[in-house]
Amino acid sequence: MIEVLPINKKERNSIFIALICILLISVFFSGCVDSDKAEASSLNDSGGAGGDLSSGKGENLRAVMIFGPDESLDPAYKWVGWYVREAGIYETLFAYDADMNLKPELAEGYERLNDTAWQIDLRPGVRFHDGTPLNAEAVVFSINRALDPGNVRHTEYDFIESVSAPEDLKVLIRTKEPYSPTIASLSDPLLSIVSPKAEDLSHKPVGTGPFKFESYEEGLRLSVLRNEDYWGGDVKLESVTIDYVSDPLTRSFKLQADDCDLVRGIPATESGLISKSPDLEVPSKETLRLCFMYVNTINAPLDDVKVRQALNYAIDRDQVVSAALEGAGVPAKGVFPSTLPWSANEKLEGYDYSPEKAKEMLSEAGISDTDGDGWLEYGGEPFELSIRTYEKRAELKPTAEVIASQFEKIGIKTEVIVLETGALSADTGDGNYDLSLYAWNVAPAGDPDYFLSYHFESSGAQAAWTGYSDSEVDEWIKEARESTSSEERQEYYDLVQARVLADSPEIFVFYYKEIDGINTRVKGYEIYPNDISFITKDIYIEE
Repeated sequence: MIEVLPINKKERNSIFIALICILLISVFFSGCVDSDKAEASSLNDSGGAGGDLSSGKGENLRAVMIFGPDESLDPAYKWVGWYVREAGIYETLFAYDADMNLKPELAEGYERLNDTAWQIDLRPGVRFHDGTPLNAEAVVFSINRALDPGNVRHTEYDFIESVSAPEDLKVLIRTKEPYSPTIASLSDPLLSIVSPKAEDLSHKPVGTGPFKFESYEEGLRLSVLRNEDYWGGDVKLESVTIDYVSDPLTRSFKLQADDCDLVRGIPATESGLISKSPDLEVPSKETLRLCFMYVNTINAPLDDVKVRQALNYAIDRDQVVSAALEGAGVPAKGVFPSTLPWSANEKLEGYDYSPEKAKEMLSEAGISDTDGDGWLEYGGEPFELSIRTYEKRAELKPTAEVIASQFEKIGIKTEVIVLETGALSADTGDGNYDLSLYAWNVAPAGDPDYFLSYHFESSGAQAAWTGYSDSEVDEWIKEARESTSSEERQEYYDLVQARVLADSPEIFVFYYKEIDGINTRVKGYEIYPNDISFITKDIYIEE
């Protein structure tokens, strides 16, 4: 005999809710199964819409990135060009491959007509996603958008005098002065080639890339579809969704939970755990991104080169990479990583870790422990420093903390201040800082002129932040920019790299290694050192 126990009202409500949940779950899974069956039937009946699934055709790639666009998808707006290029929507006249070789993309080639004139030959038969043919007028239209005085980045291209279209597939670029990096600069996603007939580039981008825009949820997700008429050949994926997740642990958890297929920027602390999974891989590659500190050379005692050099000697870069990055970096010797052909690292010694040498040089500059309390003084006052940095890159705060602890070992009281990016830029630009820790791509266009002219030429925007000025460095950068000889340019850039290393208006800490996480079913993925390319036509999912 079964005894039926009385059920109170609270218990009865709980049971009722549980039954409803079970019912909803069963309906959901039933619908998923029916949907899968219907989709499979449809593909079989049509001969496989989008291609053979076994080769990766017809698949959606779920990718996760750190940064993405905000209010606009226009490649000529600030740095948005990077994000829409990474999504496979836009292309440029020239581009770098995964080994940092400059290749024609929408161009077939070029000819330098004289010191200040360049003729670009366009690739025939290319069409934008809206069907508009690529021609010289479209290129002129696209480049002029970046040259517009209303564009916040137009000063980066002040070297261009004019852009014209002498023929349907020929573009003529004239520069104000001889400017050797001209062709390399055309790989900048700011100069992405857009359809001149597009009605709203801020919300509906129209490019020539392997993927076409589908939808965008601001700051959260960008979805693209395969370009069936891509000039570059077969595009293997049917679609891609890119989620933007700033928290590094969340990105890792999504990969481990199979909520995505590909993640850019796995924390080094998680890479070991992820790599133990038989279904996951952790590819890594040294990039062109440099972690460095601006030094306020205007204020004493940082205006003394001995003090700046002493700070260099006080930093154990190996420990920084080990402690702050779990080994996912390369200690910096100079401005450029060895992966960049223009690097002078083979000729530079860099700064060894030598706290004794650091204290000796500080003493020569009048900074010493005068009262025996273990802390250094300068001019009768405690010698204290602050390291400012920003929160958007998770590794910068621990990097600053490791460096601060190393400074304190030699008696420098050091404070770490973490700010929002805009606030940090304002402080650094106003000279309200001692040291500011940043991360920059030192050669987004593959040419050294970009970083060196901005940071070390007297008229450079970032040189104004540090107060650095050297007439010889100015001349070397100018000569390198104008020279038509690669060998001569290299000689000048070697001189610049050696001088700024010695003068230390910036302290170079490490070069980044990008660590990504992918499911083993993802094939054809490569890491590009310049951060510009991400989703390509060659990626596919193997089932």
